[in-house]
Amino acid sequence: QVQVVESGGGLVQAGDSLRLSCAASGRTLSSDAMGWFRQAPGKEREFVAATTRSAGRTYYADSVKDRFTISRDNVKNTVYLQINSLKTEDTAVYQCAAGPVVRGESFWNYWGQGTQVTVSS
Repeated sequence: QVQVVESGGGLVQAGDSLRLSCAASGRTLSSDAMGWFRQAPGKEREFVAATTRSAGRTYYADSVKDRFTISRDNVKNTVYLQINSLKTEDTAVYQCAAGPVVRGESFWNYWGQGTQVTVSS
C-alpha cells in the first residue's frame, strides 16, 4: 500500500515561516490526491490544502489560502506546505493524507502520523 511520512514541524515564533514536507511511497495511482489536514488541541480535524497529480489542481481552505501554499514534486511524489506569517492559532498537528481520485472526489485512504507545529508568541 501507500506509506505517507511528514516532516518539517517544530517550535517557531509568530511571524516566522515554515515548510512542511510529505513523501508518499507505493502505487502512484493510489496517491493521485495528496493533501494536508490539521488538528488543534480541543478542536476537530480540519482540511487545509490539497493537490492532484493527474489534474494539477490545488485547493485551499478559506482560512489559510492567503498564507499557505501547497506544491508538488511529481518526480519524488512529495508535496510541500509553505506556511508564511505563522500565528499562534496555527499551532496544531499537521497530517498528510493521500488517496485516489474517483469521479472528481478524493478518497483519503492513507494517512501519515503527523508532525507537530507549535507557534509561540
